[in-house]
Amino acid sequence: MKALVLFYSYGGNTRRIAKLVQQETGADLCEIETVTPYTGSYNAVVDQGQREVNSGFEPELKPISADLSQYDTIILGTPVWWYTFAPAMRTLLAHQDFSGKVIYPFATNGGWLGHTFQDIAQMCSGAKVQSGLNIHFDSDRLVTPEADILRWIKKIS
Repeated sequence: MKALVLFYSYGGNTRRIAKLVQQETGADLCEIETVTPYTGSYNAVVDQGQREVNSGFEPELKPISADLSQYDTIILGTPVWWYTFAPAMRTLLAHQDFSGKVIYPFATNGGWLGHTFQDIAQMCSGAKVQSGLNIHFDSDRLVTPEADILRWIKKIS
């Protein structure tokens, strides 16, 4: 199995979990980054995020460093923005072909997962999307027990 941890992180929580998954699985690691970073106060970014999610906006991404055709398994990490994946993840999912891949999604959030995993499954048609892991943070404090995260990671390897 050739695996890749592919993630977008705004505040660092998703990056933290992605690095843990990478460390535990030995998978390659690749971060999704927007060409224009989100800036301003937390509330300003939240408001911008809500407008972008509601309109289906796809921010321009920097080229990713991984060739997705080289991987069988993609461990996909995103923060939850307004009950779904972040707009940067929307851009990636809309413009990549995940046919034949096995996808293990995880989502970091403040307690409102919404329909994130259903939306990932819908955008990754042709892939086998496995049960996702909902990871709850309170600001930057991990609330979900690390043992639960490690148990989910073991299912991947």
